[in-house]
Amino acid sequence: MILMQINLQGVEIYCGSLEGERPRVRPIFDEQVCSFLEETSKLLLGDKAVRAYPDVTTFAFFCRKGNIKRLSGQYTGQGHRLGRGVAFHIAPGNVPINFAYTLVMGLLAGNSCIVKASSKDFVQTRLVTEAMNRVLAQEAYASLRPYITVIAYPRERQDVTEALSATCNLRIIWGGDQTIQAVRRASLPPRALELTFADRYSLAVLDAEAVLKANLPQLAQDFYNDTYLYDQNACSSPRLIYWLGAWETVTEAQKNFWQAVWENMKERYTVEPVVAVDKLISVCRTGVELNGSRHEPMTDNRVVRIEVPELTAQLPELRADGGLFHEYVAESLDCLATLADEHCQTISYYGVEPERIQDFVCQRGLYGVDRIVPVGRTAEMGLVWDGQDFILSLSRIVTLV
Repeated sequence: MILMQINLQGVEIYCGSLEGERPRVRPIFDEQVCSFLEETSKLLLGDKAVRAYPDVTTFAFFCRKGNIKRLSGQYTGQGHRLGRGVAFHIAPGNVPINFAYTLVMGLLAGNSCIVKASSKDFVQTRLVTEAMNRVLAQEAYASLRPYITVIAYPRERQDVTEALSATCNLRIIWGGDQTIQAVRRASLPPRALELTFADRYSLAVLDAEAVLKANLPQLAQDFYNDTYLYDQNACSSPRLIYWLGAWETVTEAQKNFWQAVWENMKERYTVEPVVAVDKLISVCRTGVELNGSRHEPMTDNRVVRIEVPELTAQLPELRADGGLFHEYVAESLDCLATLADEHCQTISYYGVEPERIQDFVCQRGLYGVDRIVPVGRTAEMGLVWDGQDFILSLSRIVTLV
């Protein structure tokens, strides 16, 4: 049985093939899959070119033998679980390394994977797939080759999306709401499952007194990793800074914090003209639509701050990428409930007990907030994302009755 026959014009194949027999499913955390990830990790960590890309380095550490073994231990006692079949992944266009993580999740869950990487020519895509190709070229991993296919094609090639969707058992879509709607025009087989990871909004909760006592250069670096490293494009990047504390304390903490952030990135982050315009538009829109909001002047537009007098559901619509932050001051978490709807993904924190935030979310029965993580770790990938457990969602259990 041929897995796929499509017009390959305009389709770039980084790894694997779109032709061949549909391979059998594997158990979760299959030994050969784990070994493949270990070898890929070693190659990436030994590649000098990778050192310029922290996101690739982080991915390589994720794939280390010790980490995969630790993760597999979380599923002890889950019964006999097998993959569901062919998983078709559509990665987002603006986060280069996402394609690699979603591929790994599908493999660890026992599936063969076809991943549509971003059509942008990211160096990260080539570094990772070149390492994977080198491992797959070894005879020991020959039987794994049909399980790993990474391609790229323009979003206009709906025919490719339709062909791949028609034969998959799973479809995983990462992207904006419009992307998901467009992909969903491509039909799935009746028993196929679909997971979607749509537009989300994230924020940071900072305790002012803790910030005043902090190692500011380190805190600024961690904040940079959450935001500017991805041009604030990642759904986990905070856009609202929720300051906890008395007004005078917060004012002093803000001054010190933002100066440290600016010092940290002034030599390595450049604001593109189109981003500068978008940020200016957001400042103007916020001023018009939120009466009492105030633009706080900074040294330059690498950091753009807008203090808002209240939190409203429309605030996420006033965002802009590339370093624009809304700020709100409060002495409790109560006002967060307004924004913690189903679109709210991650709350990062500094100086606040995470259990306090978790209890707030659960006791209020909020629709949003799936992740609560320290500042500096918002982009860390795990086996649970957006409240979905990849291993359990992408596999099936074989039961004895």
